[in-house]
Amino acid sequence: MEYTRLGSSGLKVSRIALGCMSFGDPAKRMRWVLDDDQAGPLFQQAVDLGITFWDTANIYGLGTSEEIVGRAIKRYVRRDDIVLATKLFQPMGEGPGGAGLSRKAVMEQVDASLDRLGTDYIDLYQIHRFDPETPVEETMEALHDVVKAGKARYIGASSMWAWQFATMQHTAQANGWTRFISMQDQYSLVHREEEREMFGLLAAQGVGSIPWSPLAAGLVARPWGEKSTNRGQANPVTDFNGRPLFLDSDKAIVDTVQHIAESRGLPMAQIAMAWVLRNPVVSAPIVGATKPHHLADAAAALDVTLTDDDVRSLEEPYVPRMPTYF
Repeated sequence: MEYTRLGSSGLKVSRIALGCMSFGDPAKRMRWVLDDDQAGPLFQQAVDLGITFWDTANIYGLGTSEEIVGRAIKRYVRRDDIVLATKLFQPMGEGPGGAGLSRKAVMEQVDASLDRLGTDYIDLYQIHRFDPETPVEETMEALHDVVKAGKARYIGASSMWAWQFATMQHTAQANGWTRFISMQDQYSLVHREEEREMFGLLAAQGVGSIPWSPLAAGLVARPWGEKSTNRGQANPVTDFNGRPLFLDSDKAIVDTVQHIAESRGLPMAQIAMAWVLRNPVVSAPIVGATKPHHLADAAAALDVTLTDDDVRSLEEPYVPRMPTYF
């Protein structure tokens, strides 16, 4: 395993992050998630591979993912050996602090996450989206107070427009508050819109990208049209606004991944992940594992070097699309 600092911060993370949306109580929203017993071998595999960066969120499994992650830390690893990340914003309850990024929500939800995770602190506390209903000053001061209280070591953000992220960073800097060190954004061979504005902003500010869905929910990890997981079969083909998640033109990208992988005798996932890892702004792609080969392929991708011709052929068929921020 390789390790790197998250952006320009001093926090060292493994270059592959274990995404824990796949773990939880199957009775809570998503039937395809893995319970404690099913997830256990994947946590052990992550430890064995040196994957020390674990990411979850309060909304995953309505809190049950955090509970499983907390129990896994006690069973498989020392707490201080893990960089533990979680998120808030999505609705967790009916009360005024049950959702969003108000001061009340931040204070309420961080305590609830700490309780479910069974820990005294969160290494990276992230806002899951931008909250247009709350002044950015209120959110950034509340997050700063969470850090100063010792409940979180660092803060991060996820999936928003570049101007929104820049506004929040500027607000924190102007007031002497804690700034974000990471951006958890959607990035893969078939979702490259972050290259337009966000990645340049992250590079200028020393913020690390920790992409979610680096394999586009497995689309670029198997031949076009093939579905092999319960999660893939359950995923909608459109986002919340009815826009298609994938385009017919993506077939050319998937076919190219397949061709390069076959020519090298490697799984497609390693080629697609190697492309994400080569971007200098990317610190650690998040891998939502449900099978052992998911983590093994991600770790092996660190040793895959793509040629300039490979990169050119992978990138040429891309067709722009709207980001799935909402």
